[in-house]
Amino acid sequence: MKRKIGLFVVAVLVGLQFVPVDRGNPPIRSDFSGPAEVKEILQRSCYDCHSNETRWPWYSRVAPVSFLVAGDVKEGREHLNFSDWGAYDGAARAKLGAEVLEVVEKREMPLPIYVLLHGEAKLTGSELTTLRGWRP
Repeated sequence: MKRKIGLFVVAVLVGLQFVPVDRGNPPIRSDFSGPAEVKEILQRSCYDCHSNETRWPWYSRVAPVSFLVAGDVKEGREHLNFSDWGAYDGAARAKLGAEVLEVVEKREMPLPIYVLLHGEAKLTGSELTTLRGWRP
């Protein structure tokens, strides 16, 4: 019985590999424009989920993790997409900039699981200070 369950689980996992997952990067409409040091921080810590410049790691091609990664990117782009930054009006940029600062100060972003896999995304104290001084 355990063998049948094990074979079933393996068959399901193998079958999931054939379910298509959108890992596309649409064109950049209006990239982020701001201080270079702010853009560097955002590119390293935020762009994988909040831009059309996602670097899709190897594990984004292995189900079921591929579904989770693609879902996080889709949700991130819907909430804030730095590749559309210039398309937001001034009030929207100000609001989104304030939200960025709020979530990074609370250490809600980048997501802890992302930082675990991408240590370079963790923000330092001086980077937080740089973001605090940024006025979108």
